[in-house]
Amino acid sequence: MTDILIAVAIGLVLGSIPFGLVLTRLAGHGDIRSIGSGNIGATNVLRTGNKPLAFATLLLDAGKGAMAVGLAWWLLGPEWAPLAGLAAIISHIHPVWLGFKGGKGVATAIGTLWAIGWPIGLAASLAWLAGAAATRRSSAGSLCSMAAAAVAGFILLAPPIAWALLAVTLYVVWRHKANIQRLLAGTEPRIGKGK
Repeated sequence: MTDILIAVAIGLVLGSIPFGLVLTRLAGHGDIRSIGSGNIGATNVLRTGNKPLAFATLLLDAGKGAMAVGLAWWLLGPEWAPLAGLAAIISHIHPVWLGFKGGKGVATAIGTLWAIGWPIGLAASLAWLAGAAATRRSSAGSLCSMAAAAVAGFILLAPPIAWALLAVTLYVVWRHKANIQRLLAGTEPRIGKGK
């Protein structure tokens, strides 16, 4: 039980760091939550027009998921490391410092997947690129990446981890419900524009 609590704590602490908010404030763009979708992730940071800042947010948000897995692996061994990554994803979506209103979790999920197993991370990353390239919409890429992650998880991971991953990916998809409605209606903005 102690190992579980430590793994969850690692994920919650790292996942709750709002890099998008911190970086945009340091760069003089104010509160990222006041523009675009209001999210703190890289896609919304891109709407400031600062591509390097958006890329840095992407890397840091992915990195905190990977770091949660790596730190838990180092401290506790491989058994509970995936739990730390899953906790980081949830904590990114619901950071305690921001009233539990954060990003949508995709970058942190992909970073977590790379750390759990690079083939799953690669599958999710390629699926994101394919979906985004085909539609020019980040949300479509995100949905593709989560679908690929869930399928790859059942192929490559132990069943308990695969089922936990499925639950998290379904939650990330649910967080995109407004995007899905706009995709179906043909009103979802292209990458770098609108909400």
